[in-house]
Amino acid sequence: MLDVSKESVVRMTDKEIIIQLYRNENIAMVQKNLSRLNEILAPTMKLTHMTGYVQSKLEWIDQIQNEEMQYFASKEDTIKAIQIEGNRASLIGQNQVQARIWGGGTHTWRLQMQMFYEKKNGDWVVRRKPVPTKATSD
Repeated sequence: MLDVSKESVVRMTDKEIIIQLYRNENIAMVQKNLSRLNEILAPTMKLTHMTGYVQSKLEWIDQIQNEEMQYFASKEDTIKAIQIEGNRASLIGQNQVQARIWGGGTHTWRLQMQMFYEKKNGDWVVRRKPVPTKATSD
């Protein structure tokens, strides 16, 4: 008789993977885990800031490393509107991010981001982080 408990593999659905990827990115930026960010983000990923400034993956990681951008906390409020179509997906995540950006003071921003993902070689990565659809600071 086959021992199913040893042989069974828990497989996450694409939806679960995308949600976890969103959470992992937020954790990695707070922990300043640059190698994890490099894995999560597509090589051509673009991040659009509230100011409208469009930043490449490498520039963003470099500024985290050099502490031009410091992320102290990221508290998830909700994840919604998850859409998956083949090898492309998106979700809307709302969170509160405490950070010091480009020499400014430390603020907490309530952000709503629509994140875009792409599946390449069987793995999901963040493809694009456009400008937050709403943002306020405390």
